[in-house]
Formats: sequence, structure tokens, C-alpha cells
Amino acid sequence: MARLDADYRLLVTEKDAARCLSLSHRTLQAWRTSQSGPPFIKIGRSVRYRKVDIVEWLESKRCALEPKCDG
Repeated sequence: MARLDADYRLLVTEKDAARCLSLSHRTLQAWRTSQSGPPFIKIGRSVRYRKVDIVEWLESKRCALEPKCDG
């Protein structure tokens, strides 16, 4: 279980995160600017995403079958 937890907290590049979300990396860049995407980590000029943050962000966007869901 410790190995799974360690893997889950791994950092991925912007392009890997975009691939995971089936988006372009430009979309992630725009979301960072507007502060509307998943949390990210800035290391110098590099941007990284934690896998756990991507999953949690996706879960927060999940909608039930209700017409008022604005994700």
C-alpha cells in the first residue's frame, strides 16, 4: 500500500497531465492563468501536477444526473 500511495503522489509534467485529462497543454496553461484548473506546483520555471490533485480535481467536477450541475 505504501508503494501505491507513493505512486499516487508522483509529480507529472504539464503535457502528461494534459494527456491524462484528454486536453491540450494550452488548455491547462489557460486554466492556470484563470485559476480554474487542477492545483499545480511551480518549481522554478517548470510546472508539475500531482496525480492525487488531478484525481481529486476531477472528482470535484463530477456531476450527478441533475440539471443544475455546472461542474
